[in-house]
Amino acid sequence: MSGSPKILIVLTSHGKLGDTGKPTGWYLSELAHPYSVLTSQGFSLTLASPAGGSAPLDPASVDAASDDSVSQGFLKEQKSLWESTAPLQSFLGRADEFDAIFFPGGHGPMFDLVSDPTSQALIREFAAKGKVVSAVCHGPAALVDVEGGQFLRGKKVTGFSNAEEKAVGLDSAVPFLLEDRLREAVGKEGAYEVAGNWQEKVVVDGKLITGQNPASAKGVAEAIAQAVRSA
Repeated sequence: MSGSPKILIVLTSHGKLGDTGKPTGWYLSELAHPYSVLTSQGFSLTLASPAGGSAPLDPASVDAASDDSVSQGFLKEQKSLWESTAPLQSFLGRADEFDAIFFPGGHGPMFDLVSDPTSQALIREFAAKGKVVSAVCHGPAALVDVEGGQFLRGKKVTGFSNAEEKAVGLDSAVPFLLEDRLREAVGKEGAYEVAGNWQEKVVVDGKLITGQNPASAKGVAEAIAQAVRSA
């Protein structure tokens, strides 16, 4: 590929947190920090979502980032990025145009991307083409059912932990606990790696890059950049 390295970022289209009546969506800092890291290194970013159009931003993530200047700047200056995402379907067959695919978290992916057939097809396509496949926090939910659950078999991964889900009081609101599904997906041949609650944890297994929680978003982006540059 020539020109700027390109990354396809996939946001959730799901905005309701189970039966709680509360809003959810994608998590502000998990897009804001990677955006800052990657654009500063000359990457070109394209945002997509299953439904296209406006992707729901979790308001709780805005509150959580009230003292985060990177997230607040992104919120004020880049709203058009998530309010006009491209339909995910339009990227099928186009993995050659990109260097990586990245799934930010927020609880939304637990409800739609986990079983979205277009998302799964894109992950398979990017992996088959030797592209970087990456996700942070709840974003790895998009990976657990790919290839009938075999995509992560034998891999090293991380993602939002059971302890963290319980700490935020949402372990009964989500359709499953992500740590459980990741452990099941990697099997005995692989490993789910975890740090303490809210501690940065980034796991790189070849072209597969995952981060545990919001604190890991910047590190995931740096790992993506390094993996793409060294490819």
